[in-house]
Amino acid sequence: MIVIVLENAKPSLRGEISRWLFEIKAGVFAGRISALVRDELWTLIEDKLGNGSAVMLYPQRNEQGFDARMLGNPSRTLVDIEGILLVKVE
Repeated sequence: MIVIVLENAKPSLRGEISRWLFEIKAGVFAGRISALVRDELWTLIEDKLGNGSAVMLYPQRNEQGFDARMLGNPSRTLVDIEGILLVKVE
């Protein structure tokens, strides 16, 4: 399963993402898609996010069972410490 959280994103970007994933709450998307579609959606977000921020969690074969990507200026950041992702509050 993949989860994408958008902050301060344009409605048009949210609409494009909702074609592939369920928008379970404003700016929060979840669903099951292939790695290819996931990477294409992330490229779309990079191109159209503007001044907002984005976080994507997706399955990965590691100790936590997932990996993450962040873009923009989110209120929290992910820190990789010896292969474990931790959340840092600014």
